[in-house]
Amino acid sequence: MDVTEFEDLIDRLGEDVSRWPDDRRLSAEQLLSRSAEAQALLAQAQALRAALAAPVRAPAGLADRIVAAATKRGTDATEALTEGETARG
Repeated sequence: MDVTEFEDLIDRLGEDVSRWPDDRRLSAEQLLSRSAEAQALLAQAQALRAALAAPVRAPAGLADRIVAAATKRGTDATEALTEGETARG
């Protein structure tokens, strides 16, 4: 296995090499034992997974601000219509 194939397998199988099929896992472990580039690729993939797993919380009150802004926008659009016009018209 070379670094290019290793990178492709990380993309397809994930960064947890222990879950790879035996033949791929053994080749990957051999590559990791001798290649700093493969080690760096694995570390990057693991860091990305950790970053994506971190919970993301919206700021307090965000949903209320979105609803208020949407309501105001709808009200502004309705008020802009002159007598006899419709929203489509």
